[in-house]
Amino acid sequence: MSEFQDCFTVSNLNIRIRELLEHRFTDVWVKGEISNFHHHPSSGHMYFTLKDTGSEIRCAMFRINNSYLKFKPNDGMEVRLFGLVTVYEKRGQVQLKVSIMEPLGLGELYRSFEHLKKSLNEEGLFLEKHKEEIPPYPNYIGIITSGSSSACQDILNVLSRRAPNINVLILSVRVQGDSATDEIVQAINTFNEYGGVDVLILARGGGSIEDLWSFNEEKVARSIFSSSIPIISGIGHETDFTIADFVSDLRAPTPSAAAELAAPLLDDILLSISETQSRLIRSMKNQLEKKWQIKDQVDKRLANQQPVTKIERQSEKLSQLYKRFILAIDIKCEKYSKHTESLSKQLINLGPKHVLERGYAIPFDQSGNIIRKADQISVGEEFALKTARGSLSAKKTSDINT
Repeated sequence: MSEFQDCFTVSNLNIRIRELLEHRFTDVWVKGEISNFHHHPSSGHMYFTLKDTGSEIRCAMFRINNSYLKFKPNDGMEVRLFGLVTVYEKRGQVQLKVSIMEPLGLGELYRSFEHLKKSLNEEGLFLEKHKEEIPPYPNYIGIITSGSSSACQDILNVLSRRAPNINVLILSVRVQGDSATDEIVQAINTFNEYGGVDVLILARGGGSIEDLWSFNEEKVARSIFSSSIPIISGIGHETDFTIADFVSDLRAPTPSAAAELAAPLLDDILLSISETQSRLIRSMKNQLEKKWQIKDQVDKRLANQQPVTKIERQSEKLSQLYKRFILAIDIKCEKYSKHTESLSKQLINLGPKHVLERGYAIPFDQSGNIIRKADQISVGEEFALKTARGSLSAKKTSDINT
């Protein structure tokens, strides 16, 4: 047993490391660039990474210290920090507990970002006159993102809920790393080369400026600008802005919002058809009323001119024309009514409710996401089946190879 007498527990080891670090690095100055900055709304504490070209260290600046700051820290800002090197014992993570922060300027990535942004803006790539209009009723939507990402799943969930009748094509690409830029450019070019897509969604989830940097590359910006297909960007969170956002035809704050902007609600389409039909009927009635007023005016002028035979002949001719006009309007109204009814039935038949009425059911996992493949859930995992007349619980008992 003696060989284990000096054996540390994990907690004791982290405590010992913290004591040694705090004793050796009590008061240190360090400079670098802020990344992954987060100001906690409830506690008021600031958490961020300080980095240079070779390394990085996690930092924490508590409210009691950051409340005296005369500036607002941001990602990409170069700063000089004074504090204590310690260890966050729960994770065994070395961090700098900051008591003083002084600004030095913008970091290298942000200088590159601002330089390219200024250059492309002066060239005119951000002008509204170059932006394509997003089609209100697309048949095909192309998605450029990582096919295995939560951003992709969010987009698909929104599209299936809002407009299940729309066809979706996905080109999966890397959204960060050395090859990401070329893969994004290639995907945009591929969609444009083969055509058939009405609008593109370029998306990825949130991250630091380093994570999003592929969307700040000039090659990506020029590929977006050259695209003949309208592009909606949904990159990062609402506070994240990339060069791609400025060049794209429409910027959405998140990937889910990009899907909402690309696809109209099925109910909205039906409402639009109904409103168009109403406007058409009103227009025809107004035209009919104007023609009737003209007839009254002609009758009055003819009555004042006395030639009875001419009046009767012209009146009979006008009456025949009026009947033909009424008949033509009735035929047109019936044609538009049948066409509108046919479109409405087609849209309803494509909707998920009609599919459920035919005896099908839609499976949802415990997070409320649609189950599209059997391997999305494990054996023994419970899931829900939505039918036309309610929902019921089910459990996966085995895998069936087909």
